[in-house]
Amino acid sequence: MLRSLRRVADRRRQADGRYGWLFSPYTGDEMVAIDCETTGLDTRTAELVSIAAVRIKGERVLTSGSLDLRLQPPASLRGDSIKIHRMRGIDLNDGDELGEALEKFLDFIGNRPLLGWCIDYDRAVIDRQLRPLFGFSLPNACLDVAQLYLREMHRTRPQLEPTVNFESVAEALNVPVMGRHTALGDATTTALMYIRLKKGALTTS
Repeated sequence: MLRSLRRVADRRRQADGRYGWLFSPYTGDEMVAIDCETTGLDTRTAELVSIAAVRIKGERVLTSGSLDLRLQPPASLRGDSIKIHRMRGIDLNDGDELGEALEKFLDFIGNRPLLGWCIDYDRAVIDRQLRPLFGFSLPNACLDVAQLYLREMHRTRPQLEPTVNFESVAEALNVPVMGRHTALGDATTTALMYIRLKKGALTTS
C-alpha cells in the first residue's frame, strides 16, 4: 500500500514538471485520433482495457508509428464487455499497469488536438483514471467526428435525416472499417473518416 501511494506521489510530481508543457498551446500541424476499449458504458465506473492513438498529418494517417496498449485486466472486466472487445483476462495478463499506460499515452499525444468517435466518452473515462494518478485532466482540444459528420450532413444535405452510427458513417464516407471494437482499428477508422470529411466527401459524393 505504501509503495502504491509513493508511485502516485511520484506521478503527481511528474505532472508538475514533466507534463507541464502539455498545457501550452499547440503550434504544430498534427492531430491524434484516439480510442479506448473499456469494461462498460457508464463513464462513472468503466475501466480501461486498451488505449490506442494514431497521428494525422495533413491527409495522411501515420499508422506506422501508432500507439496500441493493452492494460492489466481490470477488476470490472465481465462477460458483456468481453463479447464486444473480445479481450479476456488471460489476454491482458501481460498488459501495462494503469499508470504506465497513461504515461505512454500522454507522451504519445503530447499537446496535440485529439479527435475521436463520441470522444466525450473516451475522455471522461481517461480523465477519471488520470486525475488521481497525475493530478490533472487531459488539457488537449478535442473534436468529435460523429458531431462533425452530423454538422456536415445538415450543411450539405439538409433534406436528409442522417443515421449517425460508426458503421453507417464509415460506409457513407467510403471508409473501410478496420478492426471494429479494437482500440487501434477504431482510432484508425475514425482518422480516415475525419480526412474524408475535411476533403469534402459529403459534397462530392
